[in-house]
Amino acid sequence: MFVNAASRYPLILNPRARSERAQRARRFVMENATRFAIYATNTAEESAELARRFSEEGEEVVVAAGGDGTLNAVVRGLIGTETVLGILPTGTMNVFARELNIPFGHLAGALEVIDGGHVKEVDLFEAEGTPFVQMAGVGFDAQVIEETTTESKRLLGPLAYILSAVRVLGSEPPRMKVHFDEGFTVEGACVLLGNGALYGGQLRLFGKADNADDLLDVLVYKKAGYTAALGSLGTAARGGFEADGKAVEYYQTSGLTVESDRKVPVEVDGELWGRAERVEFKAMTEKLRVLAPAERGKNWWEQVLANLNPGGN
Repeated sequence: MFVNAASRYPLILNPRARSERAQRARRFVMENATRFAIYATNTAEESAELARRFSEEGEEVVVAAGGDGTLNAVVRGLIGTETVLGILPTGTMNVFARELNIPFGHLAGALEVIDGGHVKEVDLFEAEGTPFVQMAGVGFDAQVIEETTTESKRLLGPLAYILSAVRVLGSEPPRMKVHFDEGFTVEGACVLLGNGALYGGQLRLFGKADNADDLLDVLVYKKAGYTAALGSLGTAARGGFEADGKAVEYYQTSGLTVESDRKVPVEVDGELWGRAERVEFKAMTEKLRVLAPAERGKNWWEQVLANLNPGGN
């Protein structure tokens, strides 16, 4: 499926981003200003409303320039419409762009993908009515996001999340029950959910994930702490979870509900959603239409693994 390249794309960007990457992105946008009708927004709600307005006005493509939070906001405005999302990845992590193999360090390449016009349909899920396209989490990872300040992200980039994680690992984990729509329940201390394979950047955490299979891939951590965290890194280094059952269990589901013994942080697409004792995740009937390379290729981490094992599949 293809759309025709526009002479000028409506582009939604977050002017508050102050990182070096964001500054380079703004320079790129201004250097290519004849290709875009530029709209700066101050809130996620404003971005969503603007995207919805563009769709109602008949725009075939709306471009989001930002990280996963900006993308999530624009996606909310495009749900249920025929308008296609274009991505200029300018955030700290850009997980969804990496999932689709959109060049995240080469904005001219990302613009070429938009101009290429190849449309991919992607599943959408929601957490208590809030849509997400890539990932969500209950407990540990959401608490890391909660404790990572905007200033630390600006100064340290991804390292800011690592420093927050070290602090959170020392806290007492909650106890959770995860009720799957398929009719069974498991217990754990942290839950990660993936629509795609990638989590937190280039880590392929969900080994069997496919963002067009109508299923969420779910990791239920049986315990929290340094052992579980190191185990995750080791498994990601080998290409993603398939099954474990000791420190973590892997499931695929059409939906689930997480209940905790206390209010815990919840994140969707890398942004803090809030705190809750109970949160339901389920599939949406709508699909997201997004411009992506026609050939997926290998992301950076998969290429590293392929180079280490040239004879493997």
